[in-house]
Amino acid sequence: MVSYSFLTVLFIGILLLTSSIKVLREYERGVIFRLGRSIGTKGPGLIFLIPIVDKMVKIPLRTVAMDVPPQDVITRDNVSVKVNAVIYFRVLDATRAVLEVENYLYATSQIAQTTLRSTLGQAELDELLANRDKINKELQLVIDGHTEPWGIKVSTVEVKNVDLPQEMQRAIARQAEAERERRAKVINAEGELQASQKLSEAAKVLATQPLAMQLRYLQTLAEIATENNSTTIFPVPIDLFEPLIRARVLAEKSS
Repeated sequence: MVSYSFLTVLFIGILLLTSSIKVLREYERGVIFRLGRSIGTKGPGLIFLIPIVDKMVKIPLRTVAMDVPPQDVITRDNVSVKVNAVIYFRVLDATRAVLEVENYLYATSQIAQTTLRSTLGQAELDELLANRDKINKELQLVIDGHTEPWGIKVSTVEVKNVDLPQEMQRAIARQAEAERERRAKVINAEGELQASQKLSEAAKVLATQPLAMQLRYLQTLAEIATENNSTTIFPVPIDLFEPLIRARVLAEKSS
């Protein structure tokens, strides 16, 4: 008959054996501590640990997309806005991510929030709204510089939303409307200038070619005749009557 002590020892042995066998996925690494000292990383695949002696901290290597909570930012031109962002990063060195910082996820989130406030506070509102790519690149460089000693690589930082106060939104709308009106007036003035230049050129051509003026009169008459008008005014060039006027003047002198 098997004694209870043997069953107990067998059960404890099975527990120790199962606890010493670990399986890590392709995107996971295990930082191994032996009696409190780091002996490096292992994985992926089947990992054997010395029971009681070895401890493992599992670290995922996949890219993490972390939302940065909305931050109250005062821009360089003293405009208060609320800005949130998203940060993409991944662990490159699992050992440093464990040894150099207590909680790399929490630390990265905090450094992203403080960097968002400090960096955007150095930009003006127009720059924040117009040069989003430049600001994203600057944020990425600053945050990546802080997380690099932790073995973390920040690949992308994207500013998602910039919430403006209602009075600032109305001011920007009025500014945009005034800008549209200014452009419309400039375009209208340029059109009138070009039209006046073309009319001046046409007048010079008609002045040198009297027959062209008569042809223009006839064209205008044809255009008027196509409309349903009860009265048609026909402009007759005074040059047509010049021979008659000269003949009458000669007749009066001869008499």
